[in-house]
Parts: sequence; C-alpha cells; structure tokens
Amino acid sequence: MEIVLGVVGILVAGLLLAVGFEYRARQPDLIVLYEADGQIGIRKGPLYPRHFSLPLKRTTYPLQLTVEAAAVGNLQVRVKLIGAAAPSIDHIQSLIRVGGWDSDAVKRAVEQVRILLQGLVKEYTEQSEIHAISSPAILNHLNAQMPLIKERFGIDLITLAVESLEPTDPEVANALSQQEEARLLEQTERLSHQARIIAARSRYQADEEIAAMEHALEMKRAELRKIQFQSEAELARQRIEDELARSRLRLAFEKEELEVLSRSPELLMLTPQAAQLAEASQSLKNARTVISLTPQELASGSALITLFRSLLEKELTTKDKA
Repeated sequence: MEIVLGVVGILVAGLLLAVGFEYRARQPDLIVLYEADGQIGIRKGPLYPRHFSLPLKRTTYPLQLTVEAAAVGNLQVRVKLIGAAAPSIDHIQSLIRVGGWDSDAVKRAVEQVRILLQGLVKEYTEQSEIHAISSPAILNHLNAQMPLIKERFGIDLITLAVESLEPTDPEVANALSQQEEARLLEQTERLSHQARIIAARSRYQADEEIAAMEHALEMKRAELRKIQFQSEAELARQRIEDELARSRLRLAFEKEELEVLSRSPELLMLTPQAAQLAEASQSLKNARTVISLTPQELASGSALITLFRSLLEKELTTKDKA
C-alpha cells in the first residue's frame, strides 16, 4: 500500500512539474494566440500552454518614415512621417499571415505597413503639383487607407502625423516660401479691405439709425408741442368761457339791481354813487360830487339815466310847487 501511495505521489508531483513547466500566467499586456483547424484564436483564460500558444505584446510600436518623392515636374520633396502602431485584435488572422507565427510578428507587420505608407506618399506626390502638396492633404490621403491597412496587415495605426514637408532643392523651397508669403500678404490685404468695407457699412448703418432716431425724436417733440398747444388753447378757451360766465352773472346782477331801483327809486340813495355824494357834501360846504358814468351807462335809454332823469324831474316839480 505504501508503495502504491509513493508511486501516486511521484506521478502527481511529475504532473504538477509538467503543468508548471508548460503553462504560464497571462499578463495584462499580452495577447495569447492559438491555432485550431487553420484558424487563429485568442485565449481568454489566465493560464496558457506556452508550446501551443503565441504571446504578443499589446504595446505600441513607434513608426518613423522619411520618404523622398517627386511631384509633378520631377520636383523632389522630402516627407517625414511619425506615428505609433499596435496589433489589431479584430484582424489577428491578417497579422499572423503577414508577420508569421512568431513573437516578432507585429514588428514585421509594421515594417510592411511602413513600405505601404511610403508607396502611398509617393503615389500622392507624383499626381500633385508641388505647391498643392500639404501636410493635411497627405494625412487625408493616408487616413483614407487606414481600413485597408488594418484589414490587410492586422495593424492599427493609433497616431500618424507629418513631421516635416519640404522640397529638397533650396531654390524651389525659397520660391515656394516667397509664393506663400505673397499669398499671405494678398490674403491679409483682402481681409483688411473686407474689414474696412465692414467698418464703413457699420458706420453707414449707424448713421442711418441715428438719423432715424433723431427724426423719430423730432416727430415726438412736434407731437408733444401739438398736445401742449391744444392744452393751452383749451385752457384759454376755458378762461374765456369762465370770463363770459362771470360777465353774464355780473350783468344779470346789475339788471336785477336796476329793476329793484326802478321799482323803488328811494333806494337810489343807498347806491355807492349816492353814498359818495353824501360823504362829499358833509365834508365840504361847497363841494360838488362828480359821478362818472361809463359810456354804456350814459347811452340814451339806459335804465340808470332814465332813473336819474325821473328823480330830477320829481325834485324840480317839488321846488316849483313850493
């Protein structure tokens, strides 16, 4: 029994040693690949058999490329590209087909991508005028090929930029610089001219708005003056009507007073004129009182003259009888 247990222990120990020798723990930055029925798959477990798997690092690979190309007219340009590449999880099959079943598969695939980018840059420059070649235009041309690169090479270009773009001939570079400077000066002058036009248009619109506001203000002032004139006219009319009403009341009162005096002549002595006459006769023996009458009171046929005439006639009649 002890011999059997010893053999079992040796077998278990050997199995554990074999497992420890064959299996490895998958690190977070690794993609573990395996092949089954001609298809490449990715292991998801924490352990993997190292002799039946291919670990690939997920880290990015730098990409630097200098392309000597020719534009239309055989004018040479130098384009420097920089970027970073990484394996594409969705196109692992293409990555292994290009790079091989090897830990350097990604590096080999990146080299193939570098060759393709060089050809794409040359293809673009050969079809373009040298003054039309620009960094954004080259990037747009390359970015249009990104899906093809990912599908054919299993490489994902995370970043890609044009580090420099310049003609190799210094005279051509100087001519392009002068051309660009002239273009910038022309654009600046055009923008300045447009700015002056906009400023003049703004001043014209402001003058129109100011004139319109001043006209509206004058119209408002004229309307207020009209309202004020109407108010003053209404007040003047009201004053005239009040004066006429007082005059009518005064005339009505005088008419009633004359009617009372005509019915009772003896009340004439109570009038202010009679009181003045009496006062003057008491102050001076030979004083004479002058009673002034208005032209209306002196008019022929007025009630006051008629009253005085009747009183004088009565007085003269009394003296004659005496």
